[in-house]
Amino acid sequence: MKGRINLKQAVFLDRDGVINEVLSKRVKFVNDANDFHLLDGVAEAIRFFNKAGFLVFVVTNQGGIGLGYMKEKKLERIHEKMEADLKAQGATIDDIAYCPHKPNEGCPCRKPKAYLLKKLADKHHVDLPASVMVGDREPDIRAGQKAGCQTVLVHARTEDDFQADARFPDLRAAVPWIIAQKRAAAR
Repeated sequence: MKGRINLKQAVFLDRDGVINEVLSKRVKFVNDANDFHLLDGVAEAIRFFNKAGFLVFVVTNQGGIGLGYMKEKKLERIHEKMEADLKAQGATIDDIAYCPHKPNEGCPCRKPKAYLLKKLADKHHVDLPASVMVGDREPDIRAGQKAGCQTVLVHARTEDDFQADARFPDLRAAVPWIIAQKRAAAR
């Protein structure tokens, strides 16, 4: 069919607790680029997603902006550091979407709403049901479910899995399952 767009598969990653340390001995919250530290195995996992042909996106609630703990310029520097740290290890993020609003502000973009995922999907021609949302908390899993994605819970601080499709101790451990979703959707 003329003019038809081929939809792509994506891996949507929450940031804090999936990509980088948060609530650790070294850092409580990431409100400055100096507070940003990649978790072990993250760059390797993202490299696998890049090589498998997934688009890789970061979708993150950043209520610290709305609460006055940081300005958007600081968030931009944090994301620049994240991208540079990943690039230094051969991993690429295709795009980043964030909610700057306060928790409980009632905005349309804060996870567990699916707005950020749908916005990126529209912009990059992504097939949401063939894609995967990875998070470490219930709002991440709920956002993925509302968007129609497969969902993966990692680094969970709870026994509840929030009906995620899969659960792993970290992003690197989730790679084989996520790559299998790529193969399954290609059939």
